[in-house]
Amino acid sequence: MSELRDAAMSSKAWPFEEARRLLKRYEKTPPEKGHVLFETGYGPSGLPHIGTFGEVARTTMIRRAFETISDIPTRLVCFSDDLDGMRKVPDNVPDPAALREHLQKPLSDVPDPYGTHESFGAHNNAMLRRFLDTFGFEYEFISATEFYRSGRFDEVLLRAAERYDDIMAVMLKSLREERQQTYSIFLPIHPETGRVLYVPMKHVDARAGTVTFDDEDGREMTLPVTGGQVKLQWKPDFGARWAALGVDFEMYGKDHSTNTPIYDRICEILGGRKPEHYTYELFLDENGEKISKSKGNGLTIDEWLEYASTESLSYYMYLKPRTAKRLSWDVIPKAVDEYHQQLRAFPTQDAAAQVNNPVWHIHDGAPPESHMVVPFAMLLNLASVAGATDKDGLWGFIRRYAPEASPETHPDLDQAAGFAVRYFRDFVAPHRQFRLPTEQERAAMEDLVARLKEWEGGQDAEALQTLVFSVGKDHGFDPLRNWFKALYEVLLGASQGPRFGGFIALYGVDETVVLIEKGLSGALVD
Repeated sequence: MSELRDAAMSSKAWPFEEARRLLKRYEKTPPEKGHVLFETGYGPSGLPHIGTFGEVARTTMIRRAFETISDIPTRLVCFSDDLDGMRKVPDNVPDPAALREHLQKPLSDVPDPYGTHESFGAHNNAMLRRFLDTFGFEYEFISATEFYRSGRFDEVLLRAAERYDDIMAVMLKSLREERQQTYSIFLPIHPETGRVLYVPMKHVDARAGTVTFDDEDGREMTLPVTGGQVKLQWKPDFGARWAALGVDFEMYGKDHSTNTPIYDRICEILGGRKPEHYTYELFLDENGEKISKSKGNGLTIDEWLEYASTESLSYYMYLKPRTAKRLSWDVIPKAVDEYHQQLRAFPTQDAAAQVNNPVWHIHDGAPPESHMVVPFAMLLNLASVAGATDKDGLWGFIRRYAPEASPETHPDLDQAAGFAVRYFRDFVAPHRQFRLPTEQERAAMEDLVARLKEWEGGQDAEALQTLVFSVGKDHGFDPLRNWFKALYEVLLGASQGPRFGGFIALYGVDETVVLIEKGLSGALVD
């Protein structure tokens, strides 16, 4: 354990860098509350999405890294802002028209359009919890509605009334002049209509702990700030929640970064200690535009899991969180193969290298063994040339290439074979463009056919790669990658492909000869 901890203390992996920064927070005295608290937030106006997964997965990676270098207990809280007013009716719910009369009511007071829970907020909270539980995250759930209405937030809310002017001063600096005229950190919840009101305060009585305002009809009302009758605007709520819970760490997207000083200062005004933060870059779609729930651009988590494992998604989430990354279907094969490369490397590494390996962080220091004896990219090409419509169509080739493999002994390979057939059908097949070879390419391919017909080296992938390499060199391809590109475009209908020697070993020498002859005859173009 000491070797692991020593390696972790010098690791350059970003979860350990963040964990060490967090540990410095308590290098003089341990936390009074007896633990270090991590938090993630969730707006339950819609269903959980791939960003939700990424935020919880990355926070968990830092939490586990912290537990490796410290004996201080940890907790992870997932906080749902279900007391927020419903600003618009979602289009993708049953009978959306029936929800219009509930606009601006807290999501926890809006009827559930699905008819399965006591409210729309409760329904979406249940979806979130099921979502997190499916991936095995360890967390505690807190509903903002319960947090406000049970009195758990009362002490901080009363303090917000006492220090109202100080908090307003922080907020007003960030607002346009027009907005300043009507802004208040407190949002009363109308006792009759149940709507969250965005109205200015006429008076805040710190001693009584009440706010006075005019409702939408001009009637003056006074409400206590406690007991869930008043909620905080979202920016003050952020800082107040940190103060109330004693949050030590929270990460969020770059779009929050300009608000960080506001959150921090409000937390401090309310008697809390600002937490450590981590700002990550946002995901982009295939056109380089920011992924948006309302636009529906980019991959959803269900779409990723249609074509690859959860672990491959965790791997992609691990990579360079502070670099904007495309989240589109074409990143999946590379993520799958890189994940398994790291799995295969892990057992051969020392402790220092292991804690820098992404799979250490994906699997909490105990990654499984990889049985992917055939790369995912190769399975895609095999699905292409074999015309496979299900994974059983690939297993005949796989067994010949790796006789020891079977769906029972290599479950990750079996799962990947199914994913590959699906991925090929949906994303590769529609975009294939075969072409005829040039004169130089034709001569080289005819030579390759002749050499393969005389081949007696079995299924030695490296030897076959050397053979293909030699043919390209003998026929004057410079750079040599143009030779391999020609093979891919003529035989696979794509500009990129696998190591061709490995492909021949998997598909079969005789089968490859037939494939090349089809390419030379123009049958593949037809």
